[in-house]
Amino acid sequence: MNIDSIHPLSIILFLPAVGAILLALFARRPRTVKLTAVIFTFIPFALSVALFVIFDRSGGLQFVEQAQWISSINATYHLGVDGLSLPMVILTTFLGLVAVFVSWKINLRTKEYFAWLLILETGILGVFMSLDLLLFFLFWEVELIPMYMLISIWGTPPPLGRKVYSATKFVIYTLFGSAFMLAGILALYYSASPHTFSMVDIASGTARLIPVIPLSSIFFLIFIAFAIKLPVFPLHTWLPDAHTDAPTAVSVMLAGVLLKMGAYGMIRLVAGFGGGGLVPGVAQHYTGIIAAFAVVSVLYGAAATMRQTDLKRLIAYSSVSHMGFILLGIFALKQLSLTGATLQMFSHGLITGLLFAMVGLVYDKTHQRQIPMLGGLARQMPVIAVVFSIAGLAALGLPTTIGFIAEFTVFVGSFGSSALPSAQTYVVLAVFGIVLGAGYILWMLERVFYRGPKEQFNGVKDADNMEKAYIFAFVALIMLFGVYPRLLLDVIGPVFHSFG
Repeated sequence: MNIDSIHPLSIILFLPAVGAILLALFARRPRTVKLTAVIFTFIPFALSVALFVIFDRSGGLQFVEQAQWISSINATYHLGVDGLSLPMVILTTFLGLVAVFVSWKINLRTKEYFAWLLILETGILGVFMSLDLLLFFLFWEVELIPMYMLISIWGTPPPLGRKVYSATKFVIYTLFGSAFMLAGILALYYSASPHTFSMVDIASGTARLIPVIPLSSIFFLIFIAFAIKLPVFPLHTWLPDAHTDAPTAVSVMLAGVLLKMGAYGMIRLVAGFGGGGLVPGVAQHYTGIIAAFAVVSVLYGAAATMRQTDLKRLIAYSSVSHMGFILLGIFALKQLSLTGATLQMFSHGLITGLLFAMVGLVYDKTHQRQIPMLGGLARQMPVIAVVFSIAGLAALGLPTTIGFIAEFTVFVGSFGSSALPSAQTYVVLAVFGIVLGAGYILWMLERVFYRGPKEQFNGVKDADNMEKAYIFAFVALIMLFGVYPRLLLDVIGPVFHSFG
């Protein structure tokens, strides 16, 4: 049987939403709710792995589904994956499943919580699968509602947190960027002849572009939305607040895949897809200034991380730094740098997802996130200490972890870029962020786990069997792709053959 005939992408995309509807209508007992959430996140993950196994490594869009949606404006229900989007789909379904297990001890309005979590997964998956600009924008906006609800209801309450403030700030920032993106999408639609929302037709030239406004204006209208989501300095200030007040599972999803929506959009729409994005020839004119913002994000994020005393804010600011590497790789505009940027997207999702899961475990056991108040926890929770250390070392790019090969590929690809003026200078400055990263990661681990033990933490428990299962799964993937990155590189590489 031809797998395309069962519409695997639609099944993966909408199963979590179907699960959310079933939870809302029929589930009553908390255990039933949680088991249902497991089923409706495990099946999409298993299917995405199956698609990865049978994916044709020669490249191109695969498992494509297309149907008429709004015929009057030529908008279609158009899904497909290639070497750029398939790794993000797998990452999203994996983190969606992990998020359910991370949330196992949630007892406040359980049914609502897991329903919103499942809808969030569908919204993110839709962004990575959509090949129609209107459909892409629809899913981009869908994730706002569950994110707001999850943070504002289940986030850190006062006086320790400002959950409603943080949720509102996240929505305002995202909507601000979305307004510009919608204007850019409409400009692209009216610039295409014939008018179309098809990413494939615009990128391939099937729909000829006759710009109604300058292409550079369209570029920046769309780019600013992705720069906010990435986030790029100085548009990053929503991120530490959102992470600090979000429930652990939401922080895992936020760091793991929501930020990647920004990087993915940059590659798919304005830089890489089809040899130049949907606005061909524009990105090359702005590589220098965007790379400068990338380097500032790397160094500022690393410096700000060293000043943090809250574990969650520390990991949040480290994300600002590491996402700067991705931005640098994208706008070096070379095959190897774009491949490295995509690999770094996957790497950061795994590593930072694990880091936030570990912060959640430390807080769950000790009821404390302030680094000066912690200390000597390696004696009480050795498994958590070891796995947290592995995640930290992966984040600073230790060889044999995926963090090393991802950052190394970005640096090598960017260093030799002819599209980026003074590429070597940018790379050398960015590499200094690795040095700062080693400093804040090792200092944090030493203060939390390896100083003298404190009496108030005597008797705290280590990870239980369920917690060990999902954190060991993270470690296995981080090491697997670090030792054998070809598993991903063979899938990602062909997407960027049109670049030198």
